[in-house]
Amino acid sequence: MLKGPPGQRRALAAVALGVFCIQLDAFALNLALPSIGHDLGASTGSLQWAVSAYLLSTGTLMLGAGRLSDLWGRRRLLVVGLALFGASSLACATAPSLPLLVGARVAQGAGASLIMPVGLALLTNVYPADQRGRATGWALGMGGVATACGPFVGGALTEAASWRAIFWINVPLAVAAAVWASRTPGSRDTAAAPAVDWRGLAFATAALAAVAVFVERGPVWGWTSPRDGLVLAAAAVLLVAFVRHEGRVADPLVNLGLFRNGPFVVLTVAGAVANAATVLFLFVVPLALQGSWGLTAFAAGVAFLAPAAMMAVAGPLAGRVTPGAAVNVMALLLALAGGMLCAAPAIGALPVHLATMTVCGGVLGLANALTLIATQAVIRPERAGEASGVTKTVITVAAGLGVALSGAVADPDGRPASSAAADHALTATGLAALAAGLLLGVWSAARAWADRTGRTRPEAGRTRRAMARTGRR
Repeated sequence: MLKGPPGQRRALAAVALGVFCIQLDAFALNLALPSIGHDLGASTGSLQWAVSAYLLSTGTLMLGAGRLSDLWGRRRLLVVGLALFGASSLACATAPSLPLLVGARVAQGAGASLIMPVGLALLTNVYPADQRGRATGWALGMGGVATACGPFVGGALTEAASWRAIFWINVPLAVAAAVWASRTPGSRDTAAAPAVDWRGLAFATAALAAVAVFVERGPVWGWTSPRDGLVLAAAAVLLVAFVRHEGRVADPLVNLGLFRNGPFVVLTVAGAVANAATVLFLFVVPLALQGSWGLTAFAAGVAFLAPAAMMAVAGPLAGRVTPGAAVNVMALLLALAGGMLCAAPAIGALPVHLATMTVCGGVLGLANALTLIATQAVIRPERAGEASGVTKTVITVAAGLGVALSGAVADPDGRPASSAAADHALTATGLAALAAGLLLGVWSAARAWADRTGRTRPEAGRTRRAMARTGRR
């Protein structure tokens, strides 16, 4: 853990604990769904909303939450998010019916949408430039631990006590994190007008809600169904309205100039690919161990602990990558992960397969953590909430798409659909990662060549080099 003044340590502890709770709740509930259905008398088809409501709410609200923290104060919004998450966890733990549980999960997602982007922005402003990456890496490492152990914790708590225990453990953790957060240094964007772009916030939230519904309901309705087409069209219209509005308003929710920051854009897009690949990896590899390799569910879970552990420890390592090297490192990570995923179906020995997937888990964990660390390093700290909100929104939507696509690998009861389906999913994921890594590498090489040959303005080249050294746009 990093050393520093008490305020910095409390900020890191609060954000790390908040990220742990968010990721745990995202992955711990799936194995508890049958027990929830039995206790609450809910049908199998409606139980998925206990998971979907949380993910939809989180992904929809992150964009606005990030910028609001810049305007209203990051410490304040983080405390509000942790308090809301703790209170809604209590409501989930005591819910007497599925509709009330789903409603509480929506509130939980709203709290989570505050904690993640606001927490990252707080760390960016609390820590000096030379320690920001490592601090963020430690916080994301705690999220990696929760991601890795979430399904096992959820299953164990459900078997040993009740599915309600999954939510009960959040309450003291959220309280502790809120207390620590309340005692951290405050920060906000003092150069911005205090007025909130409410119309832009409404457009953005509605557009993201439509995208989230399209991704979540697509497999259920059919990707080419009229309902999906209508939702997608609504999302497109709302997105165009948002962009037009942001280009005209004096103090926009999202400054469109952010998308002219080349490193920020390419790292965010690469991170979206890495996050979707990670979701598919977490879902498909355990199923492949049961299908292609014939392991029992318990044996597959034990075998997958090594890849999951490598993903968990990747955050602190990603924090040591310098901003100037982030794009090239990300390109290399995506290429490595893509190669290993493509090779996985052809490996004929289980020990070799597990070793390959363990390394792949670490590489994907590094790529995901590096996305959030590196994008914060190439923007101005005073707009860190805006940038983290954009990045988290993009990669969360990508993760939702990964969840939707992974449905083809399992049958309705969660068992492997077929060995071929798992192999095809791994290969397709690997090819997507390889393509992203290649494109990222080509972009980086072209940018470096343009700088060397003077095809960009000299002052622009100097600005980018200074940004790489200082972590500022």
